[in-house]
Amino acid sequence: MIPTFFGITLATFLLINLAPGSPVEQQIQKIRFGQGSKSSNAVVNQEVIDALNKQYGFDKPLIARYGIWLKNLTRLDFGESFTYQEPALDVILSKFPVSLQFGIASLILTYLISIPLGVWKALRAGKSFDRFSGMVLYFSYSVPSLILGIFLIVFFAGSNYFSWFPIGGLRSDDYENLTMWGKFLDRAHHFVLPLICYLMGGFTELTMVMRNSMLDVIKSDYIRTARAKGLPERVVVFKHALKNSLIPIATGLSGFFGVFLAGSVIIETIFNLDGIGLLAYSSITSRDYNVIMGLTFLSSLVLMFGKVFSDLVYVWIDPRIDFK
Repeated sequence: MIPTFFGITLATFLLINLAPGSPVEQQIQKIRFGQGSKSSNAVVNQEVIDALNKQYGFDKPLIARYGIWLKNLTRLDFGESFTYQEPALDVILSKFPVSLQFGIASLILTYLISIPLGVWKALRAGKSFDRFSGMVLYFSYSVPSLILGIFLIVFFAGSNYFSWFPIGGLRSDDYENLTMWGKFLDRAHHFVLPLICYLMGGFTELTMVMRNSMLDVIKSDYIRTARAKGLPERVVVFKHALKNSLIPIATGLSGFFGVFLAGSVIIETIFNLDGIGLLAYSSITSRDYNVIMGLTFLSSLVLMFGKVFSDLVYVWIDPRIDFK
């Protein structure tokens, strides 16, 4: 994990600092256009440029700046956001709850639905239910999030068809005046449409992985032996076959940890959700280096610990596996 972390952060640091359009260049352009000139060729004194480089920390060599960033990282100090003019960590934490709520909800629902559905499809392999559900899953998987989000808003949140759900946001205007149960229902009401968009991709993939894994296991010799001994089918499936078929699912757990920080630019834009995905996009376009590096640090840390967690679950499911 340690060399991987240094590789990720160093590569990201070099890429964003070597890309054109640094915060200093953007400030220079603002000064030029702010001088009352219609041309961007207005002269800016070298003293002003040097002061801007010092203000943003660009007066030092690139590697030295990376070393300073690592040193500040021990205090969880990512520096100040160039866009928001406040600590980058505070900016990230202010957007974090939105992505966290959808991350947890989509993670739980995906596994609660995909695993039983995959098992049921495996037990009904080749029959009408398996074929029909497979068509629906592949169709939903092929629809882009942008198109799906627009479709849901037009048909289920627009006045022309159905007005069952709000168009966007996380809560209603009178949210603070509601009871505790009313607040929960209001949040759930706002969650439905964006959560469907979050679920579609991983939901289909996980269901098909579970189905194929279960099919491979129930064709194994020890499953045939268990049936030959006269064990009930429910015991054969849920006690002997299910645990081993969960091994491929466990390896995918690490990827879902990224949902807690990744967010989705498209979904958050369509449904007016001010989360991590939208923050990452705006930070890249505005060259807000400190926020970008803060997001890189947190997301890489979450994903790497997710890999470790999936390995632990892997061993727990199948004790024969040894990573020594």
